[in-house]
Amino acid sequence: MNSFIESIESYGIEIFGWSWPIIWNLVKIVAIVLPIMGLVAYSTLYERKLIGWMHVRLGPNRVGPLGIFQPIADALKLLSKEIVIPSNANSGLYLLAPVMTIMPSLAAWAVIPFGPQVILADINAGVLFLLAITSLEVYGVILAGWASNSKYAFLAAMRASAQMVSYELAIGFALVVVLMVSGSLSFIDIVITQQEGYFANLGLNLLSWNWLPLLPILVVYFISGVAETNRHPFDVVEGESEIVAGHMVEYSGMAYAIFFLAEYANMILISVLASIMFFGGWDAPFSQLSFIPGWIWLGIKTFGFFTLFIWFRASFPRYRYDQIMRLGWKVFIPVTLVWLVLVAFWIKSPFSIWG
Repeated sequence: MNSFIESIESYGIEIFGWSWPIIWNLVKIVAIVLPIMGLVAYSTLYERKLIGWMHVRLGPNRVGPLGIFQPIADALKLLSKEIVIPSNANSGLYLLAPVMTIMPSLAAWAVIPFGPQVILADINAGVLFLLAITSLEVYGVILAGWASNSKYAFLAAMRASAQMVSYELAIGFALVVVLMVSGSLSFIDIVITQQEGYFANLGLNLLSWNWLPLLPILVVYFISGVAETNRHPFDVVEGESEIVAGHMVEYSGMAYAIFFLAEYANMILISVLASIMFFGGWDAPFSQLSFIPGWIWLGIKTFGFFTLFIWFRASFPRYRYDQIMRLGWKVFIPVTLVWLVLVAFWIKSPFSIWG
């Protein structure tokens, strides 16, 4: 993969000269964004099929063989619908809100590595960039609630802002623990650090990844990620039984669909980050399997975490809002702070497993 990319770059410089870096970056952006949008579309079908299987029913099976064209039909339906702007809404902010929701979800992929050299922007502070860019998404939700001039939407926006800020703290502290053991803000360095150690030398890469020594942090990170994306059982932001569709209640057509695209893009992003920070990214679980391309391993791990999102939805009842806040502030944040101190002492002790 690396040699293939290097050959493309060398030929590109010869053909396009000084303009090649701009063209190459645009090509990489398209190569990342288009597959993500395709994954987002078909992840909705996978969710409906999997939940149907869990509920002992078929799920979508009318549009195409086994329902494989259902996402395309849904997209065409939403494209053909009118975007109705409420008469008392702030039309500019109303239309800006979906864009502000999905743009951070896509921009964050700029620093996600799919291999040792397969990354759009290899910056040495990738984790910091990701935290900064993803924290902007809450503003899109708040704008949607406020600009709609609807009590239901505004209440949902207030819930969303409190919930997302609360669980961002837990995710941030979890990332700090990973940064401490890795000694770098670069996602590539975080993966490379997990490829070293006693078990990695034995070919048991699976046991050298961060999930084993940082298991409580992994649990806190993933559950906080579920809450951060407003997914079930933390979906009080759009709780149908209380506030209809939440901050999206006044939206229709593609403006409505963009919120869902952002939600599923964030689910995939949280899953990829869990794979990179705790499960070795593109690293094979055993050295004998290293002949399989790294992007396939990253995809398998991401698929597993994404399935957990859906499993949660099919298994757990929705929490009350006060329970969600209590879990974030009184359980997750104290756990991450205590574990942060313990890991700091562990790193400095003679029993440290990190070099």
